[in-house]
Amino acid sequence: MAESIHDVQRRINSTKATRQITAAMHMVSTAKLNKIQKHAVGYQDYVSKVKAVVMHLSQSHLLDNSSSSLQSNRPVKKTAYLVITSDRGMVGSYNSSVLRETNSFIKERTPNPDDYMVLAVGGTGADFYRNRGINVAYEYRGVSDVPEFNEVREIVKTVTTMFDNEVFDELFVCYNHFVNRISSRFRAEKMLPVDKETLSSDAANDTQAAPLTAEYDTEPSEEEVLQVVLPQYAESLVYGAILDAKTSEHASSSNAMQSATDNADDLIDTLQLHYNRARQAAITTEITEITGGQEALNN
Repeated sequence: MAESIHDVQRRINSTKATRQITAAMHMVSTAKLNKIQKHAVGYQDYVSKVKAVVMHLSQSHLLDNSSSSLQSNRPVKKTAYLVITSDRGMVGSYNSSVLRETNSFIKERTPNPDDYMVLAVGGTGADFYRNRGINVAYEYRGVSDVPEFNEVREIVKTVTTMFDNEVFDELFVCYNHFVNRISSRFRAEKMLPVDKETLSSDAANDTQAAPLTAEYDTEPSEEEVLQVVLPQYAESLVYGAILDAKTSEHASSSNAMQSATDNADDLIDTLQLHYNRARQAAITTEITEITGGQEALNN
């Protein structure tokens, strides 16, 4: 019985140590979530304006005669999927949800593995697809907890260069969209080529991009304006997706660590009850033995 008490006590101490770790990680994840949410609020104003400008240009037919490589509509022989996951674990169902939904999306659009490739942002996604023999043409690891805009430039430059070189013919960005602190929703958005019909559809649903009838007078030339605006539009899509995905990741991590802490509390309570019962049984046994010994001496 004494060994049983010691075993239970060791489990209690071990669980308490684990609880301290999960509680600390919950506090860290919550702090990161609060920080990135404040950062995202300011960025949403910027991305809304960029999208509105591009939508207005589309409605004003300035994109019709553009020679920008980002608008190169050619026959689709190869599709690329930019999959955004985390670099680490302990984020609940975040990674498994993204990968499951992405696989369903890929299977629906390109069931033949030879017709697509994966561009991975985050080590979990890169390792997942590489271990399954999927063509991972590009991977980027080590995205900051609160990513800065300059981090995305390298990704966008690589992706657009691959598109220009016809490594692939269209690109979708797949990630988990942050809804609130307890839920997220999978999104798959077309990034390349910059499709006029897609922009027009977005404009119809965007209050900041109301239908326009006036024409634009541009200085410098229309082509020079588009050479600046369209890359910014592509950068805003990728950065916005990464920022959104990171927000969802921190929320999932915070929830997972809170759940682990709550489970540790429940386990400690259960073990403490077992410990108290075992200790009470040991004390009762000792009292019985002492009483029995005393009666034997008296006789």
